[in-house]
Amino acid sequence: MKILKWAGPVVLLAVIVIGDQIRMNRPGHKYRLTLEVETTEGPKSASTIVSVHPYRGYQSGGKTTSRGDAVMIDLGGGRNLVALMLHDDKGHADFDGTNFVAMRAYQAAGRKISFRDVGHQTGAVAVTGELMPVLASFDSTREASSIRRVQPGDLSSLGDGVRLRGVMVEAVPNGLWPLDFGGSLGEPVTRTIMEKLPWSESEADASRAVTAIGFSEAIEPGRAFSRK
Repeated sequence: MKILKWAGPVVLLAVIVIGDQIRMNRPGHKYRLTLEVETTEGPKSASTIVSVHPYRGYQSGGKTTSRGDAVMIDLGGGRNLVALMLHDDKGHADFDGTNFVAMRAYQAAGRKISFRDVGHQTGAVAVTGELMPVLASFDSTREASSIRRVQPGDLSSLGDGVRLRGVMVEAVPNGLWPLDFGGSLGEPVTRTIMEKLPWSESEADASRAVTAIGFSEAIEPGRAFSRK
């Protein structure tokens, strides 16, 4: 009888704690970032789903964060193109741009929205100019320091006829987070970069890669490839 007496309050407390954790950690929005490239064999594309999490905790000083992976296209013949989770802020590594790229792209497309409105947007919009993530390519996906930066307007180093068709961003539903395993539950955050860049979970290797493209001062460089 004593167990039954306490069962109700314990269950209620568990529901409150779990509900509060969901409230704090549920994404503010998710977006799909798509990289499209024209090649002599025809167009190629790849995309990644990123979730963006505003700070909803009880302490001051919290920051908005993202979860997901960089997006990478296999162009064949050992060629590749990757859009890093990294932006260039006048020569400095900007990791926060990933958090706001969807909002800023919709704003640049003429939609007068705030951060809280991103999840309600429909349709894809272009990511251009300063909103563009850093693009890079690896001579060998097994070697972090083989990375080289490429410019959106000139992908000629990746082969004749290779050009960037565009980078697009589109808000997607949060789904039944944290049970968003796919299908009707919602699209899960993409986790594929480790398969393509097996060294990317190592901060030392990530540091070599990010330094090689000019961002030697980057803190936690692994965030350029994956956010947990």
